[in-house]
Amino acid sequence: MARRRAREFALQALYEIDIIDAPAEVALANLWAGQHDADDGIGGARPADEGEREYAHRLVTGVDRRKAEIDTLIETASVNWRLIRMPVVDRNILRLATFELLACMDVPASVSINEAVELAKRYGEKDSRAFVNGILDRIAAETGRGGRRALLQADQIEKADLHAARSDPDA
Repeated sequence: MARRRAREFALQALYEIDIIDAPAEVALANLWAGQHDADDGIGGARPADEGEREYAHRLVTGVDRRKAEIDTLIETASVNWRLIRMPVVDRNILRLATFELLACMDVPASVSINEAVELAKRYGEKDSRAFVNGILDRIAAETGRGGRRALLQADQIEKADLHAARSDPDA
């Protein structure tokens, strides 16, 4: 199974959900049916394998179940941007990656963020990659899954502990 492909399939389903307000299961069924209608899958690519389908399903249904929580995190992390004003592709990449940060502890936060940036490069607008990266970095820090701010704070704590140990004669 290629999780990158599963994320691409999930993004397609999330896009449909967002545009036409389709239920998650219907959007996934439409996606898989579209693959079977074409000889070699969507756009000539091979159809999703079972593992890709399962991971895409996990992502899409997870985003659907936790959409209010996810959208609140995204809006809080996005300075001067309301969710409804974001490009549809960017909004759904953010939802997908935020769900991974919240619920997929088997996926390192850096992988979720990097994969989202790759999706933004491929499917988003010119500035999507930086936009997605910045927001997800804030969300990762907020959720305790990393982010540059969390790394900086950990580094500062480590330096303070080291300084305290050096200046304590009893240590």
